[in-house]
Amino acid sequence: MSRAKPHSIEDYPHSLVIPTRWADNDVYGHINNSVYYFYFDTVVNRFLMDEGLLEIGKSETVGLVVETGCSYFAPAEFPDDITAALRVRDIGNSSVTYEIALFKNDETLAVAQGHFVHVYVDEKTRRPVKISDELRDILTETLG
Repeated sequence: MSRAKPHSIEDYPHSLVIPTRWADNDVYGHINNSVYYFYFDTVVNRFLMDEGLLEIGKSETVGLVVETGCSYFAPAEFPDDITAALRVRDIGNSSVTYEIALFKNDETLAVAQGHFVHVYVDEKTRRPVKISDELRDILTETLG
């Protein structure tokens, strides 16, 4: 398997700036690898909230994370600002694969990038549900 190459910020239609925190650094002086998944989660859910597709505690359908992955290319550290860039790779019947790339400060090549898969389920039963037409339409606009 060949190693992924860092993407360019121009490859992504949606982005969110996330300031790093002192607590994000690990003993090696850079952002801990696990924190990158918080950034992934933040950009996906913020996008859904901003689009009116997710209302915490009130939505009848929610996305549960069933798979994630990340490739790391360069370190980031506090006090860098991270631009989390988002695009949709695939829309299934009840699942969506998001691609996220993270850029530090004003850099245009990703320091890390990966994917995040949501399966949409009924909030109460936790059983998969078909993606709504409204969600599908909005996600289609961010296909990469």
